Amino acid sequence: MSILEMKVPSPGESITEVEIATWLVQDGDYVEKDQPIAEVDSDKATLELPAEQSGIITLKAEEGEVVQVGQVVCLIDMDAAKPDGGAAPAAEKPKEEPKAEEKKEEPAPAPKAEAAKTETYAAQTPSPAAKKILDEKGIAPSQVSGSGRDGRITKDDAVTASVPAMGSASGGSRGTSTTKLSVLRRKIAARLVSVKNETAMLTTFNEVDMSEIFRIRKQYKEEFAAKHGIGLGFMSFFTKAVTRALKLYPDVNASIDGDFKTNYDFADISIAVSGPKGLMVPVLRNAENMSLRGVEANIKDLALKVRDGKITVDEMTGGTFTITNGGTFGSMLSTPIINPPQSAILGMHNIIQRPVAVDGQVVIRPMMYVAMSYDHRIIDGKESVGFLVAVKEAIDNPVEFLMDGDERKALEL
Repeated sequence: MSILEMKVPSPGESITEVEIATWLVQDGDYVEKDQPIAEVDSDKATLELPAEQSGIITLKAEEGEVVQVGQVVCLIDMDAAKPDGGAAPAAEKPKEEPKAEEKKEEPAPAPKAEAAKTETYAAQTPSPAAKKILDEKGIAPSQVSGSGRDGRITKDDAVTASVPAMGSASGGSRGTSTTKLSVLRRKIAARLVSVKNETAMLTTFNEVDMSEIFRIRKQYKEEFAAKHGIGLGFMSFFTKAVTRALKLYPDVNASIDGDFKTNYDFADISIAVSGPKGLMVPVLRNAENMSLRGVEANIKDLALKVRDGKITVDEMTGGTFTITNGGTFGSMLSTPIINPPQSAILGMHNIIQRPVAVDGQVVIRPMMYVAMSYDHRIIDGKESVGFLVAVKEAIDNPVEFLMDGDERKALEL
């Protein structure tokens, strides 16, 4: 019998452990080589784990379990024959398990080995370890909300479970649920706290007039999409405005390490993207050399990878400045938090038609508040304000400052 021991590969430098977020297959399933079998969370990203060979799989780790890089998490029997087309895989066999109410009437928990043999994966079915803990607490599986695949109750669910408090006379719901934070979310939380504690973070604000960008997009968006196969969005203009401003104010494009400051002669721009597992910040390498089309194409590619869970650790490492757009969720104003070891971040917000004074006249313009948070230890107020003003003038007048007076050439039309 040829058995392959699948070990956790290293997602990236300095990462020593990951968490099994979700098994995408079940114990006893037949898997094909390169088929995604699990999602694993590191402290930087959520990644898919593909099967290294075809065969029958035996799971050796539970969902929610933290495992070391190099640890065996499953076995694949490579000699096993692929099931006939008519034979349903383990996940699709008719379920004849007892109902949750019937299970709780069992006089004693089955031995772990036997439980593993008969366990099914329907909603609210506990893993063997979880069942043992629930039995000891006297809690029925029907009283626990499972966080595992298809509602399966994991060991962590059982550890944190408690009997729901009795409702009040009003009959209103008073239930609660507790779930363990993923390793990615825990790492993000720790980083955010460290930024607040270890940097002298300040935020400066301004507003930009989006009228010219609205005009350019309206005038060229169809031609741009037809030629390049991508949309013409706002982010390309802001990215180019930022790379221009970084050249004018190089101390903003720097990081601090103890008593030393490192300046960068390139602009690797981290773009905050919301994904299924939380906020990710893929990096546009050498964005200062990209055209508007190049920025749009690269952002689209990275955003799709985030959405599909294909983004790699390397693609999110090494940025020198971050742009985040809370406006996509309706935020009017915020104070973005620096993405360490970077020293500054630009926050975009929603666009509102507002009355503004132009040449002594009140007119209605599409306006956006912008915010720049920065580390005051190496960036002075003069540089931070000057940087944001440089971004403003480029957005207010993109033809002059970002397109060298030639809109069609800048858009590669």
